[in-house]
Parts: sequence; C-alpha cells; structure tokens
Amino acid sequence: MRIIALKTIKDFWKKHSDSEQQLKAWYDEVIKSEWNKFDDILKDFPNARIIKNNRIIFNIKGNNYRLIVAVKFEFKIVYIRFIGTHAQYNKIKAEEI
Repeated sequence: MRIIALKTIKDFWKKHSDSEQQLKAWYDEVIKSEWNKFDDILKDFPNARIIKNNRIIFNIKGNNYRLIVAVKFEFKIVYIRFIGTHAQYNKIKAEEI
C-alpha cells in the first residue's frame, strides 16, 4: 500500500515522541500490505475499527492517540486523514474528516 501524507505522521511524532515507535511500526506494516478489502486490514490490525466513508480508526500507543485513514483499495492508497490525542479525536467527526 502507498501512504499519502506521511509528513502528517512525522510531524505528529515530533510533537509526541512517545508515539514515534508505534507509528513507525504501523507505517512499516501498511507499506508491505496488499489490502483489497476491509477484512484484509482487520487481519493485520484486529483492533482497527471500520466506520462510514471508508474510514479506519487505529489506536496508537494503548489508545493514547488515534489515527484515521481513508483507503482506496482500487488504487492501493492509504490517505492519512487525522492523527491526534484521544481528546482531539473526541472533537471531530471521524467519518467526515
């Protein structure tokens, strides 16, 4: 899979250094994946949550942070839509971001 907006993740871990290793691990897993459907994501990340509008929520660092992506399976692209603290996540509409 190809990840769009990796800079968003890098900028985040610069501010929240405790998330760096988990975000790097997430990135490494995703770029070597070949997702064709949502079930493929759940095989790699059983705790991921699939919501409306092709959005997937990943808990990062024991649910301290949330990462939301949009996936375009036909193009093998993962778009970073949001990364933030749990408190920041609670202020957004995840399926619309």
